[in-house]
Amino acid sequence: MTADGVLVALHDNTLNRTADAPEGVPEQYCRGLVSKKTLKQIKMCDAGSWFSTEYAGEQIPTLEEIFQRYGTSVNYYIETKNPDAAPGMEEELVRLLGEYGLIPDPTEPANWQVLIQSFSAESLMKIHKLEPSLPLIQLYWAGTSKSIQRDLDAVSEYAVGIGPYKQDVDAALVEAAHEHCLAVHPYTANTVEEMEALISLDVDGMFTNNPDLLDAVLGDAALSGEAAAQQAAEAYRECSAVL
Repeated sequence: MTADGVLVALHDNTLNRTADAPEGVPEQYCRGLVSKKTLKQIKMCDAGSWFSTEYAGEQIPTLEEIFQRYGTSVNYYIETKNPDAAPGMEEELVRLLGEYGLIPDPTEPANWQVLIQSFSAESLMKIHKLEPSLPLIQLYWAGTSKSIQRDLDAVSEYAVGIGPYKQDVDAALVEAAHEHCLAVHPYTANTVEEMEALISLDVDGMFTNNPDLLDAVLGDAALSGEAAAQQAAEAYRECSAVL
């Protein structure tokens, strides 16, 4: 969230890694914490040149601009970043989701078109209180399988899944998570070997920078985004009904 309360789509808390100040733009506009910059300042930054000259001049998009472009035609996996420095982030996120028709209808079979994740349990619990129908994923920094397992009772009160570091995932963690009706979405598997190892452990999804490799590994088992979202929601609903 910017200093003037606008949600933007950026991976890092700061602008340092992926933004540059074009000629004539003050350097300080494109360095430092997003939470300390206004949207006007951030929009002056070049967010494409760091990756390739082909993308020189690309701007950092607001979350609303993304919703305006794609609407309900795609799935979203949104992370609340640096929420402690952004009072009101959760309320603004839920407001935008509602405005663009992305909050599940409680009268219809649920799907996971929108997943919201965070390393901050407090942020996720705020969202759960604001809109209980939104499926949430609790992220974990690198730790141990056992430490995550000890947290599953609490997490299952507000989340539908966990996002552990890939090396912390073992059979015991996946089994324990599934016993709590929690999906397991490890991050970040970028090689075929990592993908195959996680699939063999029966994870429910994963983060990757190489989705083409993952599609090849999954083969015929690969699902469309819409089908995967519906299948995941149905599995959660069936599991929860048994508990």
